[in-house]
Amino acid sequence: MRTLPPSWQAAVGSELPKPYYQSLVAFVDAERATKTVFPREEDVFRALELVPFGDVRVLLLGQDPYHDDGQAHGLCFSVKPPTKPPPSLRNIFKELEADLGIPAPGHGDLTAWGKQGVLLLNTVLTVEAHKAASHAGKGWEVFTDAIIVALSARPSPLVFCLWGGHAKKKAKLIDTERHAVVHGAHPSPLSQKGFFGSRPFSTINAALVARGQPPIDWRVG
Repeated sequence: MRTLPPSWQAAVGSELPKPYYQSLVAFVDAERATKTVFPREEDVFRALELVPFGDVRVLLLGQDPYHDDGQAHGLCFSVKPPTKPPPSLRNIFKELEADLGIPAPGHGDLTAWGKQGVLLLNTVLTVEAHKAASHAGKGWEVFTDAIIVALSARPSPLVFCLWGGHAKKKAKLIDTERHAVVHGAHPSPLSQKGFFGSRPFSTINAALVARGQPPIDWRVG
């Protein structure tokens, strides 16, 4: 497993020597030895590499990496060209246009959001190819909960965006007195009716501005 970026090492590096994390590393290494695992090893901590701990302004929480070929690259909901945006991401772009008038881009790479301080974090960071949630319950959730707790304890406020029941359960880890929490339905086709019309992007920007921060430019290029 790749090492954590320095700023995150300081924030959650104390998790790495713990027995659960050592077991997780052994499990993922064994899986990679005999199976195809997504994302590539060098992309497992891509979200953390893109946004240093102190630069996080928004946490957008996903669940499981995409499990089909050419999709997962370490940022939740994001895919790199030429991969076509999956259904959840297409729905995100539809709501983005309805909310802020930003037309759907020709690709699904959300790196531009990360460069502005949007941490695109899944609660589970690896998956076996073509087997959804196959690495759930192996320890990733404990590690990503520690990330949420560390961000909540940070002096500077941020906005947590929790889409769907799985993400909303993480609200208990957040100091809601200091941080904004934006709840909503998940953008998947199964819950898209609740997602459409929720205006999460303008809501996030309003919360940032209320905390004296500039809004996110949600265009992805």
